[in-house]
Amino acid sequence: MLPFGLTFYEGAHSGADVVNAFFVYSFCGWIMECLVIRRETGHWENRGFVHLPLCIIYGFGAMFGYAMLRPISHNYVLLYFTGALLATLFEYITGRLMLRLFGKLWWDYSNKRLNYRGILCLESTIAWGAIAVLVFALVHRMVFRLVARVPDPAAPLLAAGLCIAYLADFTLSARAALHRSRQSKEEEIYDPS
Repeated sequence: MLPFGLTFYEGAHSGADVVNAFFVYSFCGWIMECLVIRRETGHWENRGFVHLPLCIIYGFGAMFGYAMLRPISHNYVLLYFTGALLATLFEYITGRLMLRLFGKLWWDYSNKRLNYRGILCLESTIAWGAIAVLVFALVHRMVFRLVARVPDPAAPLLAAGLCIAYLADFTLSARAALHRSRQSKEEEIYDPS
């Protein structure tokens, strides 16, 4: 149970199920991002920040979105608009944080119509609402059925292994991104043009 009565899913048997579901969503988000970029650009591109095939923004978005929106899950119209608004706000906050820390975004909507500084666009906001409804109508149950198939003794080991692997990869990737950001700033300072 989370603060304010939030829960990730009644079908979760343990905290390990929640962690494993988080990584399933992160993997599915990575697949979705790669397929969208492939369709738009015609070439394959790793859409994650790390080397592992994970976009954890989707893990956070799905898990916390479910916990927050569960009270209105019976009203798909309200769920659509609230989900679109919250996901867009989450995307904006994440984008601003990335720009501040690393000097660049993982995404760029500059070429999309009705975008805001390449961070947000109407097309994605519309998609976030549809994804919110889809998560409640179908996906969340499927994800938790999948993680429930992991035997009880193995589930915590899998969760711990995924966390350790991600944290190690994130640490290396963040250090490299910060180094590139510093180099870029230094080049701007010393650029005589």
